[in-house]
Amino acid sequence: MSEHSHSHGDHSHGDDAGHDHPHRSRPTSGDDPLPGVQHVILVMSGKGGVGKSTTATNLAMALSKRGFRTGLLDADIYGPSIPTMLGVTGRPVSTDGKTIAPLERFGIKLMSIGFLLDDPKSAVIWRGPMLHGALQQFLKDVAWGDLDYLVLDLPPGTGDVALSLAQRTSVTGAVIVTTPQNVATDDVFKSVSMCTKVDIPVLGVVENMSWFIDSAGVKHELFGAGGGQAIADFAKAPLLVQIPIDQNVREWGDKGTPIVQAMPESTVAAA
Repeated sequence: MSEHSHSHGDHSHGDDAGHDHPHRSRPTSGDDPLPGVQHVILVMSGKGGVGKSTTATNLAMALSKRGFRTGLLDADIYGPSIPTMLGVTGRPVSTDGKTIAPLERFGIKLMSIGFLLDDPKSAVIWRGPMLHGALQQFLKDVAWGDLDYLVLDLPPGTGDVALSLAQRTSVTGAVIVTTPQNVATDDVFKSVSMCTKVDIPVLGVVENMSWFIDSAGVKHELFGAGGGQAIADFAKAPLLVQIPIDQNVREWGDKGTPIVQAMPESTVAAA
């Protein structure tokens, strides 16, 4: 189950396409681990399986295609998806003995715990402090360089990872991903509340898997309707896009090419 987001990241910041330097950069302090990054965007949800990784991947792709220098950090330590979705294998190396050079695909700088595992099917069994340490290294010790946008694909839930990020670096804002049904939105409301408590602005909401259109052209709202708008209203933020279920998104994601790259003229890519 996956989805994709294209226009939501672009429109939520009001930046003009093709500009190398987006305006309204986030404030940074002397100890900010990402001094060369203009905007840090979190893609998050309180619920697993709603399509955060596909949203993050296609958002990064859309920003890059508009001319912005873009990075994508897979912050889901226990369930990294970015290597598969972008078709990237290989191990990052250090050229100076101090920092790790990110991998690159489609012009996007990438880092994921998945690049560091000997066996992609092996489990990462870490307690909280180790997870925090890895995340801090991915921010501070990766040579991200000068970027307009760094998109972070966060794990499900409202716990340690988002809190650590909010404490360690200045975040531009969060894109909240949900599906329409109550079993998803019940958890996603908690993510919005957490953002409010730690002063992370909610840039907008992406509703994924909103409907399915069959071969006869009939629209089926398999997961109900209205969940994304309810989250947006609660967050006092726009509902950026409703993304239908489309088999092409899943197929191209499994093949390692995001839909924005593989089928840029398709209806779902335009979403």
